[in-house]
Amino acid sequence: MSIPKPGGGERLLGIPTVVDRFIQQAVMQELQRQWDASFSDNSYGFRPGRSAHQAVKQAQDYIGSGYHWVVDLDLEKFFDRVNHDVLMSRIAKRVTDKRALSLIRRFLNAGVMEAGLVRPVTEGTPQGGPLSPLLSNVLLDDFDKELEKRGLKFVRYADDCNIYVKSERAGRRVMEGLTHWLSRKLKLKVNAKKSAVAQPETRKFLGYSFRRGRKVRCVVSPDAVKRFKVRVRELTGRNTGRSLEQLIQPLKRYLMGWKSYYGMNEWPSIMRELNGWIRRRLRSVLWKQWKTGSKRYKELRRRDVRKDLAARTVGSSHKQWRISNSPALSIALPNQLFIKLGLPEL
Repeated sequence: MSIPKPGGGERLLGIPTVVDRFIQQAVMQELQRQWDASFSDNSYGFRPGRSAHQAVKQAQDYIGSGYHWVVDLDLEKFFDRVNHDVLMSRIAKRVTDKRALSLIRRFLNAGVMEAGLVRPVTEGTPQGGPLSPLLSNVLLDDFDKELEKRGLKFVRYADDCNIYVKSERAGRRVMEGLTHWLSRKLKLKVNAKKSAVAQPETRKFLGYSFRRGRKVRCVVSPDAVKRFKVRVRELTGRNTGRSLEQLIQPLKRYLMGWKSYYGMNEWPSIMRELNGWIRRRLRSVLWKQWKTGSKRYKELRRRDVRKDLAARTVGSSHKQWRISNSPALSIALPNQLFIKLGLPEL
């Protein structure tokens, strides 16, 4: 099966059977026991006791220390392009049991089912199982060690790697050198279109961007805000005929999860604007559902809107999004009502 990627395109998943998942989990735990302690302190993805929030905080600290340029490396289709021989050679340095090595190789070679047919796999690590994330760290550990050897300030979360330097010139030199190193040593290609040497404010890292002033602040990235709005629109489809209570229910879990992940945001106006946008979205949905002029007038009057204001609003030529921000809709569907019905605040 496949899932959409945030940046566009699709990511193939190799979902293991229950037995295969159990075996992969056992292998993963043993490999993790052998490797994790030796992984770089700058590697945060898929490791016990480490998180994306810690990675973002480390990046923020680097920027605050004067590293005002970032080498944002995008490894082209990383999980789909992992060279099996290169990866297995790394694993064989510590795993001597031939049966275990054979098992890992078989996992790597497992096919992916598309349209009911199994497609053979000759490169990449099948995503969807518990072993794949650890194998990505095993392969990229050599990369981490190379960055440390060069004395570079970096943060890596799985295949998402940012390197912080003090000048654009230094960044371009680092980008060129690492692009060649990755191709030569790990058979990995840097996506030139998505990679960049830039100031951190213009890039995103794990859903966050940064703003510099008297201090460096973490902020929700513009792309994350766009994806948030797309998802809220999906959860509140206009032509559903649901009540306000029914519209809010599926939103609750998503909003709480989103709020938890983006709790590091240090730009309060972003959250205020999104809270206002969510309420306006819900008002717009209900206005659309009320459909006819008579129904809309009746609903506004039932919700304590004056006769003249209700009549003007119903007779307005404005589109529903404009009307959703009108005084009449704010009276009929006040902020307090959303709070009473359990709509979370970001």
